[in-house]
Amino acid sequence: MTATLLRTAAELRARARTGRRAVVMTMGALHEGHATLIRTARGIAGPDGEVVVTVFVNPLQFGAGEDLDRYPRTLDADIELAGQAGADAVFAPSADEVYPGGEPQVRVTAGPMGERLEGAARPGHFDGMLTVVAKLLHLTRPDIALYGQKDAQQLALIRRMVRDLNFGVEIVGVPTVREEDGLALSSRNRYLSPAERRTALALSQALFAGRDRHAAQQALRARASEVPSTRARAEALSAIGESRAAADAHAVATTAGGPGAVRAAARLVLDEAARLTPPLDLDYLALVDPSDFTEIGDDFTGEAVLAVAARVGTTRLIDNIPLTFGTFGAAS
Repeated sequence: MTATLLRTAAELRARARTGRRAVVMTMGALHEGHATLIRTARGIAGPDGEVVVTVFVNPLQFGAGEDLDRYPRTLDADIELAGQAGADAVFAPSADEVYPGGEPQVRVTAGPMGERLEGAARPGHFDGMLTVVAKLLHLTRPDIALYGQKDAQQLALIRRMVRDLNFGVEIVGVPTVREEDGLALSSRNRYLSPAERRTALALSQALFAGRDRHAAQQALRARASEVPSTRARAEALSAIGESRAAADAHAVATTAGGPGAVRAAARLVLDEAARLTPPLDLDYLALVDPSDFTEIGDDFTGEAVLAVAARVGTTRLIDNIPLTFGTFGAAS
């Protein structure tokens, strides 16, 4: 399948629409993670719908000293990958097309959630991101827009903007795509040297350590809840040799766990990575409520996000995984 390159909003408006339009917004340098988004969009739009991929490196969301100038621009390869993944069109406007007359005077403000974590590390980033997303939603007029869960705070803010400002579009989050070794796919991974890439694996390893700690705690608590409390039933367990296992399950399940244990398990991996060559320079490790990205307490129940950001050399990377607290099921 060949994707049509469109450079202007007028060209996009001129396209006939016969079904639902699904849009995947990118800054280019497409990889398998983007391809997964496009394939998902194709499945949602169906054979009668249309999939549009936007490619625009948005200057508003890059701060001073960030990598706007060296951000990879690979439009020809992007068009090829987008077409192979099922896109009908690639909308790659110029900065003048998106921001006629220069940077906009009126912008979308991310609010308090946009000042936490990524927002604190990159002041103004989310205001710039939401402004361009709002503009691209107006320009492309989709029925559905898809975003990767790797940028969890971005996804949460887009959902909040769409809800708060009554955008008539459905927002779909698509799970993070990873390399075989666990590293989350990112356009910035190409900046990493082999040694830096080995260090960068600590981001996903820390998240997996936190997830595994939580899953083990949940499994042990579920096991302990099944252990009989009466003497007669305890004696019955002892007769079949399970009393020691039951006691061990009780002992471990009643030790410190929950969010604090998840953070501790993840931080242990990150602390070790800080001593590698080259080292990992941690920006933050956070376990947050996805509704507002505030840190959760030890009594928290419900969906949460374990998020990490760090620099390896000159490259800044982010990653996250979802977790669920308050049930005996393993973390999602």
